[in-house]
Order: sequence, then C-alpha cells, then structure tokens
Amino acid sequence: MTLPQDALVIDVRKQQGHFRLDACVTIAPSGVTGLFGKSGSGKTTLLRLIAGLDSPDEGSIHFQGKALTDSRKGMSVAAHHRNFGVVFQDARLFPHYRVRGNLTYGVKRADPQHFSHVIGLLGIEHLLDRYPATLSGGEARRVAIGRALLTKPSLLLMDEPLTGLDGARKSELLRYIARLTRDIDIPIIYVSHDADELLAIAQHLVLLDNGRLIADGDLETLLMRFDLTEHLGGFNAASILDARVMSHEPDYGLTRVTLDDGQQLSIPAEDAAIGQRLRLRIPVRDVALSLEPQQGCSYRNQLRATILESAPHPCDPAAMEIRLGIGAQSLRARLTRKSCDELGLVVGRQVTALVKTMAFALRE
Repeated sequence: MTLPQDALVIDVRKQQGHFRLDACVTIAPSGVTGLFGKSGSGKTTLLRLIAGLDSPDEGSIHFQGKALTDSRKGMSVAAHHRNFGVVFQDARLFPHYRVRGNLTYGVKRADPQHFSHVIGLLGIEHLLDRYPATLSGGEARRVAIGRALLTKPSLLLMDEPLTGLDGARKSELLRYIARLTRDIDIPIIYVSHDADELLAIAQHLVLLDNGRLIADGDLETLLMRFDLTEHLGGFNAASILDARVMSHEPDYGLTRVTLDDGQQLSIPAEDAAIGQRLRLRIPVRDVALSLEPQQGCSYRNQLRATILESAPHPCDPAAMEIRLGIGAQSLRARLTRKSCDELGLVVGRQVTALVKTMAFALRE
C-alpha cells in the first residue's frame, strides 16, 4: 500500500459499549483540519486513537509514512513517543508550578528563541510568574496550548479547547488560535461541535455522525454540497470568499476588497494592509438575488453571478438552496421556492447577488 507523503492515514474500528467508530480517512499534512459532528459522533474517540491514548480494536494509523498503530502486526507507538502535542478541554496545568514551569515541562532542550516566539503568539508574557489558580479560563487554555507547542510537535491535536468559556473569553482565545494557525508550520486537528469555531480557522473538514465518516475534504467545497446540508449543522449557513484589500474608507468605517474576477466589495473596516488577502464569511441569510442590478438600493454589494446549482432544502419544504458562481468561487443563497419560481431562477441564469456590507465577517 502506497501512503500519501506526510499525510495522516487512518483506517480504524473501535467498539465502546453500544457505540462503534468506523473511520477510514486521509487527513491533509498541513493547515487546520476540523473534526465536526454532534455530541457522541466519535470526534474525541478518533482524536484519542490518533494521540495514542487509546488503541483501536482493529485497523491502522500512519503518519508521514510511518506506522503508529497496526493491529495486524500487534504494534502501537506509545503516546509519549508520537511527538504529538495534545490540548484537552481542560487545561490540565500543574497547580504547584508557575506558568513558566508549566510551559517548559516536557521540553527536552531549551530554545529561548522558540520560547519567546510561542509566548508572544499567545500573549502570555505577563503570566509567566503566576500560578494556575490565578488564571482565567482563557488564560489557562493559552498556557496549555503554549506547553504543547513548546515541545515542537509534528502534529497538534486540540479537543474542543473553547468548551466552557464565556462569550468574551471564547472570542479572545479563538483570535489567538487563529493567529497561531497562520504563524506556525504544524498541521492541526481541531475537534469541535461549533461550526463558527471551525469556520474561523479550518481549511479542511471531516464530518462524523454516530461513528461513521460522512464526508471529508476542503471546507469551501463541502460547504457547497447540498447533499450534506442536514449534516453540516451551522456550516450550511455561510459561504467563504477569498478577497484582496484594495483601499480603506476611514470616514465611513469601510474597507474595499476585490475578488479574483475583479468585482469589488465593501466590508466593515479591517486593520489590514493594502494587498493583503482576506477570507470573508457570508451568512446565507444575508444573500438576496435580483434579475438585474438595483438602483437606489441600500445593498452596497451587487455581484454578477451565475446559478450553478439549485435544489430543495432537505429539512425546509418552503426553501431552495442555490449555488452561485462568482468567477472561480462559489456563493450559497437560500430563498423561498415561491421566489425562485416567480423570478424564474434556473441553472445557467445570470443574476445579481445582493449582499449587505454589514453581513461580512472576517475569517482569520
């Protein structure tokens, strides 16, 4: 069997009481891969098998061409020999060590430059002399992430690190996680049942349901698949567009961006350099369609688009799912069936997609 170079290749079965995990998937060797599914779908079970904290009843796991687990050969590399960083739902810090001691625990060789880089990424320089009991939930999670990164892992595993945090601390920690995913060259597997978290950081997605693999692939591609609507949960409520910053309008608090086909958008002001690439998240509910461009309209963003696909919503008999082509990118809309019929919205028709300026959310 020829294994994809550097990828994580999983083919495992695990029985736990009445629950059975049966997963066969190849996970990208770079970027952030989200494991998504409802509670009880098998996300954490799969993560623990990858980490070596549990063993499959049968099957194998390979990483970078090397076997970590192979039930046929009766072999399994111990968790502490896999060189994986693991961040759990709770920080699991040593209460009798200061933050500095927690961070360096398990580091085999001191690397002051790497240490400074990691604590700077996570914004924990001012916490080094404090004890865990004095940290907020978000601060403790950042320290736990830092401890995992300082061991220089070849893979970082994160098991719902935002669970239990309040809204403000959750948003703050998500910003730090998004920042480190851009600045570190380590593949990350991120478990969550929250679509908004994964929309903010993931490039790839693995969908699980009741222990079964439903789909896997690039996030943007899966978001456009109508057959996955009922499995995507909150994911089916947004699209992602890549854009480049053109200019800023500080008097109005706006930023102008351009898409790959030259069309322009106004979005809420972003602290981004001219030419910088952004990934924009657009809620499906904020996309309207018109047969012609609109004059005297509050919609500042009007995009030329072509209907590429349409299908009834699987859970709402009144709704239709529409996939639009905008250059080489896709945008999803959800309309009533009545609107589609009255406007004659069929595949191949040229339309104008109307998007409110305030609808856009920056995807880190």
